Amino acid sequence: MSPARCLSVAVLSAVLAACDAGNDFSDVDAYMSEMRQRAPGKIEPTPTFRSYPTFTYSAANLRSPFSQQVRLDSAAGNHGSRAVSPDPYRDKQYLEGFNIEQFEMVGTISNATGSFALLRGAGGVHRLKVGDYLGRNDGRIVAISGSQVDVVEIIPDGEGAWLERPRILPLKQHS
Repeated sequence: MSPARCLSVAVLSAVLAACDAGNDFSDVDAYMSEMRQRAPGKIEPTPTFRSYPTFTYSAANLRSPFSQQVRLDSAAGNHGSRAVSPDPYRDKQYLEGFNIEQFEMVGTISNATGSFALLRGAGGVHRLKVGDYLGRNDGRIVAISGSQVDVVEIIPDGEGAWLERPRILPLKQHS
């Protein structure tokens, strides 16, 4: 062995021997016996948790507080009509359970039966035709072109009557 390696082994042996020289653990033994006397004989069981009643969010069908409010200019004569109202007996379509703001037009397709708009939203791409409904405000598709989908929604005017509000879903480029 080289002299440097012999010196390293000798120093390491001396350090390890010094660690073993003091086997006095009386302070640790005294601390452990004190803790055993202070500690109770058994461990407490874990606490039982009460179950709380489930909360059901009931405002899902209301207008989102983050969407733009409908502004009605009463001076301009935008009063609702009692002749216009949503049909409460009409069967709701699947896409009427979602906000219309989340839909975007991604294309159109045509076949022998007619022209259809492709709208992305509500977890997928949906094929819709004129007369189909979407959105929470009874939005009915009234026209489909290559660049947009025209929708008419029926909204309350705040005075007990209803207004028809047109909305356009433009074609989203590069989708």
